[in-house]
Amino acid sequence: MSTWHNRNAKEVLRALDTDPRRGLTPAEAARRLDKHGHNVLEEHQRESLLKRFLRQMTDPMILVLLAAAVLSLVVSGGEDWIEAVVILVIVLVNACISISQEDSAEKALEALRKMSAPLAKALRGGAMVRVETTLLVPGDIILLEAGDLVPADARILESANLRADEAAMTGESVPVEKEAGVLPAETPLGDRRNMVISATVITNGRATCVVTGTGMDTEMGRIAGMLMDEEEPQTPLQRRMAEISQSLSFLCLAVCAVMFGVGLLQRKDMLEMFMTAVSLAVAAIPEGLPAIVTIVLAMGVQRMVRRNAIVKKLPAVETLGCTGVVCSDKTGTLTQNVMTAVEVWTASPRERTLALTIGALCNDSVLTYDRKGGFVTAGDPTETALVALAAREGVDKNKLEREMPRRGELSFDSERKLMSTVHPLPGGGFRVMVKGAPDVLLRRCATAPRAAAAANEEMASRALRVLGTAYKDLPALPARLESEALERGLTFAGLIGMIDPPRREVKAAVAQCYAAGIRPVMITGDHKLTAVAIARELDIFRDGDLAITG
Repeated sequence: MSTWHNRNAKEVLRALDTDPRRGLTPAEAARRLDKHGHNVLEEHQRESLLKRFLRQMTDPMILVLLAAAVLSLVVSGGEDWIEAVVILVIVLVNACISISQEDSAEKALEALRKMSAPLAKALRGGAMVRVETTLLVPGDIILLEAGDLVPADARILESANLRADEAAMTGESVPVEKEAGVLPAETPLGDRRNMVISATVITNGRATCVVTGTGMDTEMGRIAGMLMDEEEPQTPLQRRMAEISQSLSFLCLAVCAVMFGVGLLQRKDMLEMFMTAVSLAVAAIPEGLPAIVTIVLAMGVQRMVRRNAIVKKLPAVETLGCTGVVCSDKTGTLTQNVMTAVEVWTASPRERTLALTIGALCNDSVLTYDRKGGFVTAGDPTETALVALAAREGVDKNKLEREMPRRGELSFDSERKLMSTVHPLPGGGFRVMVKGAPDVLLRRCATAPRAAAAANEEMASRALRVLGTAYKDLPALPARLESEALERGLTFAGLIGMIDPPRREVKAAVAQCYAAGIRPVMITGDHKLTAVAIARELDIFRDGDLAITG
């Protein structure tokens, strides 16, 4: 396992033999490209149609069918060919369905391969240039900014307010704060704050990083490698059918051999005894059993396809039918993976617009309108949720920024858990607008309603992610913007609650699981209260159930 996260920046640069001020020379980059290959996911070596068809013929169940067809023709002397043709048609249909399912499943790998940005900003020979992502190599110094798709796994050297959306890799809907530093070697992938992962998205800030892995040597590449792994254990049905096929084959051969031998000892005609032994073998082989199993499995696959589920291997339907427990991730599977602001709490109704205004102005996301009057937001999911809620209630971020342009800011960081911006007031003076963690914000407020803390806890218990808003008026713009001066003595404005809402179809699917005797289990990295609230809303968590942390 790579330990780049466990080394300081100098050690990483030394190990990769690169200069943080000049990057790689074009000649060195070309040499490393020859050594490591292009920064792309390897294409799966697809079997030819003939090879895939022949592989279907090696299944013991199919071999039994083929044996029955051949013996049927031998016994009848070619006259009774209808039974043999029916058996062969069943075999061909089975093979075609299996091949079709494999083709559909391989589209998952193609989707992974397309998750790549076309260009990246890299330092080559002392100059910052745009390079095709396929040409990046370990040791390249790259620059990442908000909105960039991370082109390769990289170690952060320097960063400023960096956050990344890693939902595609870890399932977490909230962007992860990133910073340079050294982490313990045993730190799991989802907690490696000093690394950026290929195919994730930078939502805020910027960073200078050094590429540590490209192509199949990235975390995304390892996933692709697992998808390409063809070593699969046999299903219980496959094992049982193989055992039955072998037992029947040995038994038939033994009985036929004994009958043939006894006939020869009794000086009967050799051809007559051979035909008798073959007739016995045909009668003993239950060709109806594998035919019925094949048809039932094929019907099961088609029913799964109609429900948008792709089954790569036909016998997997039988194993799926024995499922007793379904474990599912929360973010993006049970929920929509879209943060949505759904509730505003203020001490009085007149403060609601003030809270929305602070949420819209103390915000780095972008709001744009289309010709039909609809709007689109871009940026950090939490901030876009605030802007979208304000826009829905008539508080236009763009209009506010024209009237009260930003004159200064204190960016969010994980220690303060606050973000502040300074704006001129129409009547003179300036207003400091602050948003952040409610518990921290309330401690910094000189004026705050007593019910605010209780409201924060109540909203959190309903799986809402809560942000507090506050403000402070100043007669003049300070020469230096410092947290101790700006973010003290605040006036509380309100609380805004957000949630990654459940998918509409999930509750019905959970009900179907219970009806089928399947127990659904939700697995998530979210806070226990948030997890329980979502699970309870979806009827996954019921009275008496346990929520386990660890």
